[in-house]
Amino acid sequence: MTETTLTQERRGPVLILTLDGATTRNSISPPLYRQVQEAVIGAGQDASVRAIVLAGANGFFSSGGNINALKASAEKTLAEVTVNTDLLNVMIKALRDCPKPVVAAVEGGAAGAGASLALACDMIVAAQDAKFTVAYVKVGLTPDGGVTHFLAQSLPRQLVAEMCLLGTPVGAERLHALGLINSLCEPGAALEDALALAGRLAAGPVQAMAYIKGLIESAPAADLATHLDREAAGINRARFGVEAREGLAAFLEKRKPDFFSKG
Repeated sequence: MTETTLTQERRGPVLILTLDGATTRNSISPPLYRQVQEAVIGAGQDASVRAIVLAGANGFFSSGGNINALKASAEKTLAEVTVNTDLLNVMIKALRDCPKPVVAAVEGGAAGAGASLALACDMIVAAQDAKFTVAYVKVGLTPDGGVTHFLAQSLPRQLVAEMCLLGTPVGAERLHALGLINSLCEPGAALEDALALAGRLAAGPVQAMAYIKGLIESAPAADLATHLDREAAGINRARFGVEAREGLAAFLEKRKPDFFSKG
């Protein structure tokens, strides 16, 4: 089996992570889980990186787990396969916990754990003809990588059931209309459009956005009182920082804030 590789490229303050597996539609496996996790954690700790774009090469985002590898895993022990799913979960958690905004650029499609990977990002730019598929059921498996969690947070239950119980591919245009995808583009333009969006994010206040990401992530599980306390703690701390100082001054002076040099 030819492994998918992960390439890294910088475009100013934006880090591009690209899955590249020409013969497997960028399938992902435990070695790649580690690489993505390490790259995302590293970017989160690198002050020169202010946003991340996650993309797939070869006109496709990711086909998820390699079917041959999944079949072969039945010959392993439960402990061995649990290690692999744990690595997948750690990669997904790294994306959700990253303090920098992450944008998925989806061409062609995202399937299985590849869909999990795209949905773990903060925003999604997708080609109009891209499809999202959660077809584990067709091979007698159940979903992993948090895909049912992400879908259930964003879509009607009946559509999640259709995707997961029937394995029905759902087009990007339908998912965009339901709010799961942030923007659509012409086929072949997902990376450039995602870079444009990431550039806008990179120009923002990084500390404030990191806290906002945390609020968004914790909100579904928190009661109102707890969430109000978290919001209050955030804004009361932020109001004394350099980002708020610059942002408020720029608003009053009717100019664009310069968070990049003052952050």
